[in-house]
Amino acid sequence: MKVIRDPIVLQYLMSLENEKNYSAHTLKNYGQDIAQFAELRLDTLIADTKAGEAVIEGVAADWTRVSLAMVRQFIIHLQNEKFSRSSTLRKISSMRAFFRYLVREDRVKSNPFNGLSRIKKEQRLPKFLTIPQIISLMMAPKQYWMDMLKKGGAKDESHAIFAANRDTAILEIVYSGGLRIQEAMNINLGDLDFMSDVVRVRGKGKKERIAALGGPSVSAIQKFMDVRHFFATSEKSGDPLFINHLGTRLTQRSFQRLFKTYCLFAGLSPELTPHKLRHSFATHMLDNGADLRSVQEMLGHESLSTTQIYTHVTTERLKHVYDEAHPRA
Repeated sequence: MKVIRDPIVLQYLMSLENEKNYSAHTLKNYGQDIAQFAELRLDTLIADTKAGEAVIEGVAADWTRVSLAMVRQFIIHLQNEKFSRSSTLRKISSMRAFFRYLVREDRVKSNPFNGLSRIKKEQRLPKFLTIPQIISLMMAPKQYWMDMLKKGGAKDESHAIFAANRDTAILEIVYSGGLRIQEAMNINLGDLDFMSDVVRVRGKGKKERIAALGGPSVSAIQKFMDVRHFFATSEKSGDPLFINHLGTRLTQRSFQRLFKTYCLFAGLSPELTPHKLRHSFATHMLDNGADLRSVQEMLGHESLSTTQIYTHVTTERLKHVYDEAHPRA
């Protein structure tokens, strides 16, 4: 995907960053969705220029030419390319929001994406891990790195212990607080409060919330802190909690690769992602009597409807138990 350089689009993305505090990841997705639409309709959208330059290289597209017919052609293209329904809905949402901005700025008269009939979102229930699977996963980092040390796959014992303790702490804190993996990676030393057993988390839109730290999570973090200082360049409150061997912040992508390794070592599917721990947190909380509003707040969901999908998971599990156990099910 080429990167769009349309000045109007750049102004729009800047407004999202400044006014709504959207993350770099979200802004990138918005930009790519708009660029994809512009690239497909380049022959129609490109403004007349003396050199025939492309919109992707910096010439403003004529967004006033976008029609409902073009929008429908775009959707047909996405369907032909086998984009999932959720991806298609996201791209439509991105473009609808962009044109809402263009209308507000008096750059176009109407929003062609408003003429679309609503596409129903796929109701896929989130997958979650069982308690025994959670326990196996939590034990995997230590077992894996000790095994690597014996086989000569680790640099030395200190590096193996560091990685094992760090990654166990990450798994524990994600499951303990229902965190997104990027939220865990963004935690700084000053965000931890061991007096109250909580951590300050920066979620989507840079919104902050307080996440609880259970006993195993606190223990795992403190164990990691015992070895963290051997690899840290400093220990200021603004320094990242989770670092790599060079002392810099561990990236989401780096941990995702490690996570797949731990899943394999624990006998779980390598297709699982760290986000399944967040799903597991929500499901297990509801299974054990937590009310929906509290879980919504702990997950940092703006809408209760987003959290309600986990009640469907719980209901499906109860129906399965009923079918298995009731003599007249």
